[in-house]
Amino acid sequence: MIIKIAWKNIWRNPVRSGVVITSVLLGIWAGIFVLAFSMGMNNQRVKGQLDNFVGHITIKNAKYDEDKLVKYAIANAQHVAKEVSKLPNVTAVTTRTSAIGMATSSAGGYGAAIHGIDLQNEPKVFSLKSKLVEGKYFEGIKRNPILIGKKLAKRLKLKLRSKMVLTFQNENGDITAGAFRIVGLYKSSNTVYDESNVFVRQQDLQKLLGNDALIHHIVCRVNDYQVAPEVAQNLQGKLAKSHQNITVQSWKDTSPDLAYANDMMSQMLFIFVGIILLGLSMGIVNTMLMAVLERTRELGMLMAVGMSKGRVFRMIVIETFFLTCVGAPIGILLAWGTIQYTGSTGINLGMFSSGLESFGYDSIIRPMIEGSYYAQIGLMVVAAALLSAIYPAIKALKLKPVEAIRKV
Repeated sequence: MIIKIAWKNIWRNPVRSGVVITSVLLGIWAGIFVLAFSMGMNNQRVKGQLDNFVGHITIKNAKYDEDKLVKYAIANAQHVAKEVSKLPNVTAVTTRTSAIGMATSSAGGYGAAIHGIDLQNEPKVFSLKSKLVEGKYFEGIKRNPILIGKKLAKRLKLKLRSKMVLTFQNENGDITAGAFRIVGLYKSSNTVYDESNVFVRQQDLQKLLGNDALIHHIVCRVNDYQVAPEVAQNLQGKLAKSHQNITVQSWKDTSPDLAYANDMMSQMLFIFVGIILLGLSMGIVNTMLMAVLERTRELGMLMAVGMSKGRVFRMIVIETFFLTCVGAPIGILLAWGTIQYTGSTGINLGMFSSGLESFGYDSIIRPMIEGSYYAQIGLMVVAAALLSAIYPAIKALKLKPVEAIRKV
């Protein structure tokens, strides 16, 4: 009986009920969409950083990170790379020879990390090839070709086929230099990285370093970057038995700032959703208080004819529950449709591209969310609505039947 009365009551004033239903559906829509937008933004940043610069798992000499000296190379690197490529979860492996030095032109110089890459395996692990905006991927020039970031090219006033000089230390600590000619310019989502990283063929850099076997990084790609820490831990245990002075790091170890931002994002997202739900709760409390005020005589009459306070309390809570159950599915459906559309077309934030790229974000954001979050946010909204109904229900219980009936 209480359920039937509550259901009829919510449609006695369609405008008031419509306000609550609209608040609920907009709250759910906003909460889910903000969550999807932030998750899409963060996911694109993490994947972009891993595909462009970091890699999923990196194997290096245990002393390399201390000074980044050329002499701290991986012993028997090619053998280690073959071992790693045969492991489950590992989908691709590439090797890199590295040096820290100066990139100079007639317009000046700038500090740069020099990466000697394996042209055959590099595209399987990193997406550098797809980031080219001018020129070709090590094509057109036979001797010492180089790829540089568009931002660095602008700083050093260089263009395609311009000559530049790289200066760095060799294995013995002696200063050496080599002249390179630009065959391509790349542009990623991180302008800071573009300005300080250049890419050459591995054999060209090894030749200048005076050792054709120098390899400083073995970078692996796994089938899911989320399992990279676990794979790296297992790999460390296997390699430690047969190879000394080797350390295996997942992307969370290689780039702790990226890992921290990724971990904090999930917590921050629920804080945002909590703020939205708080605003929704205030709206529901206000609306239900108005409903109690308008129905003072009615509630007084019900209590006067014998309806217990417990039933009055349940009636108001059930009314709020029904209103939420009407608004919640519509809000979830609206959010799903919005996310599907914007996820396929993308949200263009081109006007903020320079600022976003300085932090490693793409200017095209594609909202995305896992299916479980729809249910979680839906339940959070229902819980918030039911809690919001408690205060108006308590106010109704404080009414005195005789006074309530006489109230105009």
